[in-house]
Amino acid sequence: MPEAGVATGAVAGAAGRRVGEGGRGGAAGGGGAERSGTWMTPAAYGASRAALWTGALVLVTDTDGRVLVQSVDYRTDRLMPGGAVDAGESPAAAATREMREELGVDGHYPRGLAVDWIPADTPGFPPEMCFPGEILYVFDGGTWTPDRIDAVRLPAQEITGIDFAEPADLPGLMDPGDARRALSALRARVNGGGPALLEDGRPTAPTALDRLGVLRTRRAPQRDAWHPGPVPADLPVRERSAWLFAPDGRVLLLISRATGAAHLPPPEAEPTGDAIPLGYRHEDGAPAAHARTAARLTAVSPAADPAYARLLATPEQVRELSDWGPAGSRELAAVHAAREGLSLPAPPRTPATELPREGLRL
Repeated sequence: MPEAGVATGAVAGAAGRRVGEGGRGGAAGGGGAERSGTWMTPAAYGASRAALWTGALVLVTDTDGRVLVQSVDYRTDRLMPGGAVDAGESPAAAATREMREELGVDGHYPRGLAVDWIPADTPGFPPEMCFPGEILYVFDGGTWTPDRIDAVRLPAQEITGIDFAEPADLPGLMDPGDARRALSALRARVNGGGPALLEDGRPTAPTALDRLGVLRTRRAPQRDAWHPGPVPADLPVRERSAWLFAPDGRVLLLISRATGAAHLPPPEAEPTGDAIPLGYRHEDGAPAAHARTAARLTAVSPAADPAYARLLATPEQVRELSDWGPAGSRELAAVHAAREGLSLPAPPRTPATELPREGLRL
């Protein structure tokens, strides 16, 4: 039972100051009336609070959507950049300091992607370490261009190298909890709904991207050059896919329930209007092209294939879930030009929305 003296909860700090100034609850000076409510001495209240470590990590991707991981001289698995928050230091300040110490990069990381709680009984910590559990803050380090990557300068010890890994490869490179945390933070970045709350790397409120497990398998590369306009008559077409626009400017995206892989739908997937040839993917010497069209969705039919979930996502989110190489920016520009041609708005980044199986009128 709590001892008389200091109020618990949000007012504990103020109550503790009052106790220090006027004696303990009960009878101040020996004659006061006893306080009502639940009270504890400052020492008892302090001892009752959980003590946890605090850490700060930074998630960085390259222009192909791969995640920066570090090799270190004290572990065989890979880590995201970051480390412990020092006494009196804010998590954001720790992220800035760690990036400077580990990679020689100056930056500011105000945007959080995830806050993760790691339990005290997590495997891998030696008993003599007396690991009490940890709160880890994951910050958004942004997308780094080749020039910025070339500017990385590693310290003389601790960090022995960096690599950019395909998201699906993270579980094979990292500790299981670290890989879960990195993928959850990456999905939160793509989703655009704010920081994710995690418990041992698992979201407490999974989004559609989490539930469908996007990025858990390797993205199929489509790195051919981008060509605007229709496919030439003498060039065979290997595959056709479409950017199908909803009235709010978002587009239809298919997610395989079995693999989490993201796909643009075929042009005939849903009822459409105002269809135009957008462009095609093709490299010189390749036997066939991958054609893209753009059209306005007029409805979403009842789901014909239960193997796929249907999402509405922004074009940027579609690109971030795909591996399109350097030509991805050119295709994205063509997509926005087509959207403007259809007199549709530019959609802000909002969480991807899973469409109902029974369909939807637009």
